[in-house]
Amino acid sequence: MSDIGDWFKSIPLITRYWFAASIVVPFIGKLGLVDFRNLMLFPELVLSRFHLWRPVTATLYFPITPNTGFLYMVNLYFLYHYSTRLETGAFDGRPADYVFMLFFNWICIVITGMLMNMRLLMIPLIMSVLYVWAQFNKDTIVSFWFGTRFKAHYLPWVILVFNFIIGGSFVNELTGNLVGHLYFFLMFKYPMDLGGRAFLSTPEFLYRFFPNRRGGVSGFGVPPSRPAAPEQAGGGGGGGGRGRYNWGQGFRLGGE
Repeated sequence: MSDIGDWFKSIPLITRYWFAASIVVPFIGKLGLVDFRNLMLFPELVLSRFHLWRPVTATLYFPITPNTGFLYMVNLYFLYHYSTRLETGAFDGRPADYVFMLFFNWICIVITGMLMNMRLLMIPLIMSVLYVWAQFNKDTIVSFWFGTRFKAHYLPWVILVFNFIIGGSFVNELTGNLVGHLYFFLMFKYPMDLGGRAFLSTPEFLYRFFPNRRGGVSGFGVPPSRPAAPEQAGGGGGGGGRGRYNWGQGFRLGGE
C-alpha cells in the first residue's frame, strides 16, 4: 500500500486531483451511492432547473460495465500519462497556465456537449489534453498497440480510430481533438507562427492561487515563448522575417 501511496503522491498536483476524481465519481455511480443519471449532462436540466453540477460531474463520470470497462481504463491511462507529461513538461512550473488550459478546454467541451446533447464529457477533455501534448511533441516517435510506431502528431487521430473500433463512436474523440486544436491555435500557433493577436491569456487571479514555481521534472516538450519586442536592426543570422518555431522534442514513448 505504501508503494501505491508513494506513486499517487508522485503524480503532479493538478493531474493527481483530476485522476482521483475520475476514479471516485464513476465508482460513486457504480455503487449506487448517487443515481448515475444525476452525474450525466442533460442540457434541459442545466438550463431549466439549474443543475449546475452536471457539467462538472459529466466530465468526471464514466459508466463502468463489462462492455465499457476496458475503454474506461484506457482513457484513465491516457489522462494520467499525457496530463502528467504536460504538467511536468510544457507547463512545468506554471500551474496557473495549465489550469487555464483545462478550464478553457472544459468550457468549450461543455458548450459543445450542450449543443450536441452529449451525456458524458470525460473522453473529450482527456483527448483535448492529449492533442495539446501531441502538438508540443509532434516529431516524437511514439509506440502504440501491436508495435506500431509513428509521429506523435498523428496520435490523437490514431486513438480516435482505435476508440471507434472498441467503442463504436468517434464523436467524443473528435470533439476533444478539435477543442485541443482550438486552444493550441489561439494560444500559440496564431500569435507566433502567423503573427496574429493573442486571443487567450491566463487571468491574473489564477497566478495568485497557482503561483509560478521553479524546479520539477521537465523535458517533455517546451512551449514557445510569446513574441518579444522587435530587435534592433542587424540581429543575428538565420534570416529576417518570421521563422518557424520548434514546439519541443518531447518524451519518446517506448523507444529505448
